Amino acid sequence: MKHKNTYKLTEGAILLAIFTVLLLLTLYIPGLGLVVNFFLALPFMMFAAKYDNKSVVIFTIAAVLLSLIFGTFLAIPFTLLYGLTGAIMGIFIRKEKSRLAVFVAGSLTFLVNTVIQYAASVVLFNINMIEEFIVTFRESIRTSMDMLQNMGQSVDRTMIEQMEASITLMETLMPSMFVIASFFIVFIVQLVSFPVLRRFGIAIKTWPPFRDLLLPKSLLWYYLIALFASLFMQPDPGSYWYWALTNLLFVLQFFMMLQGFSFIAYFLHAKGVSRAIFILIIILAVFIPFVLYIVRILGIIDLGFDLRKRLFDKK
Repeated sequence: MKHKNTYKLTEGAILLAIFTVLLLLTLYIPGLGLVVNFFLALPFMMFAAKYDNKSVVIFTIAAVLLSLIFGTFLAIPFTLLYGLTGAIMGIFIRKEKSRLAVFVAGSLTFLVNTVIQYAASVVLFNINMIEEFIVTFRESIRTSMDMLQNMGQSVDRTMIEQMEASITLMETLMPSMFVIASFFIVFIVQLVSFPVLRRFGIAIKTWPPFRDLLLPKSLLWYYLIALFASLFMQPDPGSYWYWALTNLLFVLQFFMMLQGFSFIAYFLHAKGVSRAIFILIIILAVFIPFVLYIVRILGIIDLGFDLRKRLFDKK
């Protein structure tokens, strides 16, 4: 038992040292930090995957103290954001939960942490990063327009109105952006961390093939209800209902898109088509909105009418 505790303390100290180095690289080397920050959760994940919850709490507190000593006060949000996310994911790995459960738990932890830190920055420090970003973006557009006018070039008012509308929509969709960004960041964290964990003998369950993804059918009903509500209610821009329905539709459309891509992957695999075609379709969908619209329609049909079963399970 004594030997085990000594080994735990030694491993914890090494992982804390690794985390401190990664944190300093993230804070003080901006270009490299954009990549290194995805590894910040790794030491927490590795420790939590091996040891009990009490030890994980002590490890996390020690990491917060080290970030305050070697970094700055601004280092604490990074430690809490990635540390708690990594710790929760590590606990789920230790409990042998599915890969999806680990991913969802990590994403929700990251999301809740982000929202709490954002709210704290607004309430305690009167710093609203989103509002400042929107204001700066609007000012840069006005500056660009003024420069064009000073150079004797005409400014298309329609284009200005479209850009203003885009900024307003971006501001409205910020809660949805938080959700999608959290899931995307945790996906990257998994991508870079899990191979390292496997190298150290930590068992991690594999993802089921993406082509087998089948979302709950209830999501389709939520999507249809939200769609009809937005059509019939037609809430005024800026109102609570406009904000709620716009965000709900955005997130649900994202899920329909995922289901559509899953169906395409299933279809191409069943036909023996190269994966390169699937990658090409994803690229086209990113740059051509009409292709993305078709993908979303396929997702709706597949979810509502079991399209893949109708096409491939006939005997």
